[in-house]
Amino acid sequence: MGTEFRSLPDLADSPAVPSAHRVTRWVLVGLGSLLVGIGVLGIFLPLLPSTVFFLGAAAAYGRSSPRAYRWLTTNRWFGQHLRDYKEERGATLAAKAWSIGTLWAGIGVTEVFFIEAWWLRLALLGVAGAVTLHLLTLRTIRR
Repeated sequence: MGTEFRSLPDLADSPAVPSAHRVTRWVLVGLGSLLVGIGVLGIFLPLLPSTVFFLGAAAAYGRSSPRAYRWLTTNRWFGQHLRDYKEERGATLAAKAWSIGTLWAGIGVTEVFFIEAWWLRLALLGVAGAVTLHLLTLRTIRR
């Protein structure tokens, strides 16, 4: 007995067919909205990734609200970034540079002003290093 894998809907104009159950749609819209909120926080908080939350919101909206899905994927602030990551499996050089720069600036401020435990500093450096490696290994989209 295998489990069925449901991929994210394409980020085109027509997402997956919304659920026929009204309660399910409302739960998914709520979940999608929560994920968008966390994703927006992730833009400003260095260790909180934003893209994964926006992708999750796209999946939730794609199964619940075509209007919310369209809003998310065409949003002027993060729609293009979301489409780049999902459709082209990469990021622009500017997006990579901004992400890595803000990540390390945030880590630096956190390490200098807020963290005293050596093991926590080491853990933060490890996470920042892993995120940096991930960003550097993403395909660079040239425009």
